[in-house]
Amino acid sequence: MTGTLTEKILSRASGRSVSPGDVIEANVDIVAFHDLTGYHVIEVMEKANMMKIFDKSKIVVAFDHLAPPPDVRSAEIQVNIRKFVREMRLPNFHDVNVGILHELLIEKYALPGQVIVAADSHTTTSGALGAFAQGMGASDVAAAVITGKTWMVVPQPFKVELTGTPGKWVNGKDVALKLLGDFKADYFNGMSIEVHVRNPKAFPTDYRATVSNMGIEMNADALMFVPDQETKDYIKTMRGKEVELLTPDPKASYQDEYTIELEKLEPLVAAPYSVDNVKTAREVSNVEVDQVYIGSCTNGRLSDFQMAAEILKGRTVKTRCIAIPSSYEMFKQAMEKGYIETLVNAGCVVTYGTCGPCLGGHFGVAGPGEVIVSTSSRNFRGRMGSNEAKVYLSGPSVAAATAATGRITDPRDLQ
Repeated sequence: MTGTLTEKILSRASGRSVSPGDVIEANVDIVAFHDLTGYHVIEVMEKANMMKIFDKSKIVVAFDHLAPPPDVRSAEIQVNIRKFVREMRLPNFHDVNVGILHELLIEKYALPGQVIVAADSHTTTSGALGAFAQGMGASDVAAAVITGKTWMVVPQPFKVELTGTPGKWVNGKDVALKLLGDFKADYFNGMSIEVHVRNPKAFPTDYRATVSNMGIEMNADALMFVPDQETKDYIKTMRGKEVELLTPDPKASYQDEYTIELEKLEPLVAAPYSVDNVKTAREVSNVEVDQVYIGSCTNGRLSDFQMAAEILKGRTVKTRCIAIPSSYEMFKQAMEKGYIETLVNAGCVVTYGTCGPCLGGHFGVAGPGEVIVSTSSRNFRGRMGSNEAKVYLSGPSVAAATAATGRITDPRDLQ
């Protein structure tokens, strides 16, 4: 196989050489859903009278969006999905005590070169490990559960290169917001973004997962990091597994190329009501804030909590602060390193493994007129609760600094 990472993965998955624009039928390596979408996937299967699964070992189910359930309807849905899991004898089921689906996929399942589909738009997160990962609707995911196949149009590959080393308070969120600010939210429609990291250790997998997660906010079909030594080390650490890397050819042809010099980035935010309304944190530093949320499948990993704890150590929050590591594994590691204790001592409310406030589900829904700073992925009207609330998106350093002062704060400006 030759070509870009996109072309190599989809050629393998379809069993033939592919080019951008081709309509293909691809074999899938992982199919996943969660509590909020799983109900609809099962409903489609039931209505089609096709209650069968192509390969039980390749199905992943996790409860995360409304977990633990905050109301009777959510509990009813989870009861029904648990019944489905038992009847189908699915081995890869993660109940309310394990974590957010997208985090679990990169911790436990996703591998370089795979095709992953799931009933959630942020499936792109698994691109952090070099997988072609795409969110789909319930009908398409149900078809993939039954057949192990899906159809897609081969996207146009776009190359992004990261050079240098990010500054102390900069992480993956700032790279994602840089791309959104420069290209806007609809630019990458019909494209796959392939990110090449010049210095792999300068941009760890935690950061990559944040950027890949927000690939869907850029309207990209997929956002993949070209696998490298960092990828191998992450999978070895998390799973004890050695993996082979699938990489693009050095002279692969891309629709266009763009370079981000990491050392030139500064802490960024996306102001209401769009992910591409990007400003520096200092540009909006006079905005008073009612609640800070640190977590979600976008920024709920260990390095995010390390950054937040470093800022909040010895301080007391001046506004409500909710902190939610994205999985039990991330929570345990953050607890062992003292990050959880630091956040609790600062006055944060801490739990783990639920989407909760990210989608306005529970555990911190935004009220009318409130201003929220969130490390999650979206800030349109009503995303986190009231249509009258305003959500600013940021990385963990800006969020923690904001919690410490009660107004949007660039962490470099803290005394």
